[in-house]
Amino acid sequence: MNHILPPLERKYIAKNLEFLWENIAPYFEELISRKIKNTVELIQWLKDKSELDAALEEEFAWRYIRMNIDTRDQELAKKFHYFVQEINPKIAPFEDQLNKKLSSSEYKKDLNQSEFKILLRTVENQIKLYREENIPLLTKLEEDSQKYGAISAEMSINYNEKEYTIQQASKFLKETDRTIRERVFDLISKRRLQDKDSLNELFNQLIQLRTQVAINAGFDNYRDYKFEAMARFDYSPEDCFEFHESIKKYVVPLAEEVQLKRKELLQLDKLKPWDNAVDIEGKAPLKPFETGEELLSKTIACFSKLDPFFANCLIQMQEKKHLDLESKKGKAPGGFNYPLYESGYPFIYMNAVGSFRDITTMVHEGGHAIHSVLSHPLELVEFKNLTSEIAELASMSMELISMDHWDVFFDNEEDITRAKRDQLLDILSTLPWVACIDKFQHWIYTKPSHTVADRENYWLSLLNEFGSNTVDWTGYEDDRKNMWQKQLHLYEVPFYYIEYGMAQLGAIAIWKNFRENPEKTIQQYKDALSLGYTKSIGEIYETAGISFDFSSEYVKELASFIHQEINKTFK
Repeated sequence: MNHILPPLERKYIAKNLEFLWENIAPYFEELISRKIKNTVELIQWLKDKSELDAALEEEFAWRYIRMNIDTRDQELAKKFHYFVQEINPKIAPFEDQLNKKLSSSEYKKDLNQSEFKILLRTVENQIKLYREENIPLLTKLEEDSQKYGAISAEMSINYNEKEYTIQQASKFLKETDRTIRERVFDLISKRRLQDKDSLNELFNQLIQLRTQVAINAGFDNYRDYKFEAMARFDYSPEDCFEFHESIKKYVVPLAEEVQLKRKELLQLDKLKPWDNAVDIEGKAPLKPFETGEELLSKTIACFSKLDPFFANCLIQMQEKKHLDLESKKGKAPGGFNYPLYESGYPFIYMNAVGSFRDITTMVHEGGHAIHSVLSHPLELVEFKNLTSEIAELASMSMELISMDHWDVFFDNEEDITRAKRDQLLDILSTLPWVACIDKFQHWIYTKPSHTVADRENYWLSLLNEFGSNTVDWTGYEDDRKNMWQKQLHLYEVPFYYIEYGMAQLGAIAIWKNFRENPEKTIQQYKDALSLGYTKSIGEIYETAGISFDFSSEYVKELASFIHQEINKTFK
């Protein structure tokens, strides 16, 4: 079975629509003025609105993707900023009117409550948050947050008479020769610190703008506003604090145990920051592939062993040229899977350099891609607009359940074991980092008048709480104070980060189930992903066969499972 996904056919808007505001506005005007005389007409109105949304979101997606692939092409940047400045701000007032039209419709009560419950809840929330005076502020925020990518994309170092992007240079931190690691770490450190002040200035501006948006919407602080704006209906700030405490209590000690083991196995008097990426036993870095093309073909082979449907998703994306995988000069950092609501098959973007970490990024984004494909048949775009807690469950679970088939990337059992161990060790280091970044954001936005020095001091206190006491940062104190600047999410998507931690716990639970019953777990995974966002987070996790839970007891159980699995990888 080929599983070819048909693109959405335009029935309401012109097939050759040119994306200028004068061409787009009439569709919004017609939707607002249309008379709705029964439930059937209300559903058709929702479908027509969804078609318009799909076209606009896909056009925006392509402009964003192309600009990130080449941040130096001013024409691509110009096209993206036209959409941000001339289209998105003008859509917002219409969206508010459309939301109110749906909310006040007498036929709303006849919509299938199980199917439309989440959508209607989201609409009411959007009406509550909408403020016309926030439109220019949100536009400026969208533009200014992109400056982080442009600054980061220009960061490079010269090593051995050759220029490397920061992403490319990071592969040297896995070298067995400690002098190479130290030299490259030092070069990266000095280069990052060159932009320390400009990144602090940019962040201060973003905090100020975000705080004003919150005040305009009637909130005391941006944290409380953002929880509403992100439709966090299923948990509260207090639940996040419980997550922080659970991680501190049951994961941080295990992560510290690993650092002590690293120091012992590497036979070091002092464990320095440049010793964290090298293999824990001091072995040469894994080299699973050379090119982006090889990474893709091996990932397809891996997915094929899990489920042929998973592999076919990537094959179709390859045929449609919906992938850009290799790091290059001028390309913005990071990786993402961007849904394309009209095309059906999404776009995967990343900065592969031939390292093992690229495998996990690829299968992670592959999980997102499968999610996009499975939820594509849902009738409305709103049903496919996923919360991050749901979206990241798909990607992080794929990282773990794919491990049984990582033999396609490696030639021998020892390398496979090392790769799996690296993945599990990464989980132990990632969960405390997620808690650290999230707690940092709660502080930042509930104390928006803080100074740069206040911010640095609070960050250092968090590193003492969630970080390692084993790593010696002597001589690199400035780096430690500014480590948070490496986290793109703080600049571009505030508060979008704890979802990785919540989903990581869910992914561990799915992997635990997979170990016991692979077939059943894969089916539950696909069933959950096919729901899109038509159920609550808890119901979707339940469909996947797990719980949406970050209590101490649950975290302790999952941390213990990971700890046992890690111990199996040591002789």
